[in-house]
Amino acid sequence: MGQFKKTEVYDAILRSAKDLFSERGYFHTSLPLIAAGAGISTANVYVYFKSKVEILYEIYDPWLRARLAQLAAEAQEIDDPLERLKHLLRSFWRDIPREEGGFANNIIQAISGLGNEQGYRPTLLRWMKAKIQALVLDCLPPERRAMFEGTQLGHFMVMAFDGFIVYHHLEPRRPLDERTLDALCRTLMGLPGPTPPKSAKPAKRGSAKNTTTLARKR
Repeated sequence: MGQFKKTEVYDAILRSAKDLFSERGYFHTSLPLIAAGAGISTANVYVYFKSKVEILYEIYDPWLRARLAQLAAEAQEIDDPLERLKHLLRSFWRDIPREEGGFANNIIQAISGLGNEQGYRPTLLRWMKAKIQALVLDCLPPERRAMFEGTQLGHFMVMAFDGFIVYHHLEPRRPLDERTLDALCRTLMGLPGPTPPKSAKPAKRGSAKNTTTLARKR
C-alpha cells in the first residue's frame, strides 16, 4: 500500500528547496538539507519526488512558463515590430536570467551532468524553443518570417538564453548591451542600420602641417 501524500508536506518540500537553491545553488543543496528545511526525513522526500532534479523542475517549469506567458502579453501591447522584438529578446536574454536572484542558473547546474535516465525533462525545452520562435517570427515582416520558418531559430534563441544565464552568473554587471540588441534585431528583420552620427567638422587648414612641425621639433 502506497504512502499517503499530503499537500502541506509537498508544498513544504518545494518551499525548502527553492530557498536552498536560491541561497546555495543546485550543486550545494542536498536532499537531506531540503528534508530538514521541510521538517521531514530524507526518506519521506522520496515519497513525493524521485530526485533532486525532479524537485527543481517542479519549481522551475511553472515559473518559466508563467514568465514567458507574461512576456508574450507584454509584447502584444507594443505596436512597433522592431521595439516588440527588442523587448522580447531583452527580456529573454537579459532580464529573465537575472530574475529571482539568478535562479535560472540552478537549471544549468542541474542539467550539465544529467542524462535522460536521471530525471532530465526535454518537454520544457521543446516547449520553450517553440514558444520563443513563434514570438520572434510574429515580429518579422512576411518575407523574413518565411525565411526563418522551419529553421531551428528557436533552438538558437534558447542556446543563447542558456549562455546568458551562465554569463550573468559570472559577469552580472555586463548584461546584453543595447547596441548589440539593436543590431541583431535589425538583422533578423532585414532592416538597415540606424543613421550614423554626422562626422566631426574637418580640421582647419594648416592644422595637420602644424602637428607635423611640432612632431619634428620633438
